[in-house]
Amino acid sequence: MSGFRSAVITFPGSNCDRDMAVALETISGAAPFRVWHADSELPEKLDFIALPGGFSYGDYLRSGAIAARSPIMNAIVEAAQRGVPVLGICNGFQVLTEAGLLPGALMRNAALRFVCREVTLTVENSQTLFTSGYEAGQHIVIPVAHHDGNFFADDATLDRIEDEGRVAFRYAEEVNGSARGIAGILNDAGNVLGMMPHPERMIEAAHGGTDGRALFESAIKGLVGA
Repeated sequence: MSGFRSAVITFPGSNCDRDMAVALETISGAAPFRVWHADSELPEKLDFIALPGGFSYGDYLRSGAIAARSPIMNAIVEAAQRGVPVLGICNGFQVLTEAGLLPGALMRNAALRFVCREVTLTVENSQTLFTSGYEAGQHIVIPVAHHDGNFFADDATLDRIEDEGRVAFRYAEEVNGSARGIAGILNDAGNVLGMMPHPERMIEAAHGGTDGRALFESAIKGLVGA
């Protein structure tokens, strides 16, 4: 898959950026660009942008709120609007909602406790760039590690994203109180995905499973073959 150009964004407090970079390089064969939050421009001709998990700015104010105002986010918003695929995992999902690239918000977990364990997800939509390697209704096991993963949106927004097929993943068990069990959603164009579980931690058998691998394979093969 030579020629694949991706970037991983690092904010102060990111701690999954290396995991994301390793996942992208392992599956694509090309090391991603590492981009610092204070940069104002992205590398040219990117095929894929990833916002990793962590605790940007210590989760002060609201999780992802300060990071969403970082200089690099202007370039990411512009790239997303041009159709460049953007993946936000955990804190990255929080940043995407705070930046207005995805609807809703991520609130404190309903039980007011940090959740760190493997959970079962249901693939709700397998007809997307990120999920074409799965079957609709398939159950996959992916780890979570978050304190503010409780997805919230008003009923009208929830109805709209459900009707438009923009729920990518749903928890198959109670995890954090998320509305309608939503674990991952897409923007209206389908090129931005935010999800709380960490697929980059499930790409090798040595990790305990490979259920996250298909997400990266789907996106990378779809882009390289496009």
